[in-house]
Amino acid sequence: MSWEKIYDLLGIRDFISFISSPAIQSELLPVKIVFILFTIFFFGAMIYFYIESSYIWYNFLQDTVEFISWQSYGTGQISRRWKEIMKKIKSGNESEYKLAIIEADDFLYKTLEDKGYKGDTFKEMIDNANQKLLTNYNDILLAHDIRNSIVYSPDYKLDIEKAKKILSDYEKAIKNV
Repeated sequence: MSWEKIYDLLGIRDFISFISSPAIQSELLPVKIVFILFTIFFFGAMIYFYIESSYIWYNFLQDTVEFISWQSYGTGQISRRWKEIMKKIKSGNESEYKLAIIEADDFLYKTLEDKGYKGDTFKEMIDNANQKLLTNYNDILLAHDIRNSIVYSPDYKLDIEKAKKILSDYEKAIKNV
């Protein structure tokens, strides 16, 4: 059985000739225009929402930024913030050391929070991050205790060597997270 016989049997040939007739085409012109307008509207809406959403950024542009900068996305912001914290150590002022430790503690807390670790307190969040992720777990707990001493006791004395050690512990923890 050939295709022409199948077309005749199913009535496809008659339907095609009916649909393609000039009389029907002139009657369908307003319907075609309406559908063309709907298509343009929905295509424009789709493009608008793609641009306004973060979909394109997260799926395409973020990879481009990583490729061009040769580092993971977001590490530039982390290193800039860490450099700001480390500038305080270079000042030679004890109050700046204390402020650097407080900021480093807050930075670690925020980093853990951004990575999805839960906890009402810093210790709970560190416990949830567990010792596998934070290889210097005990050092971080000790550094957090010193941070609390700085916050709650303004007379707390801190020397530069101790401040550098604490900041190095925080830096290691942030890099691990």
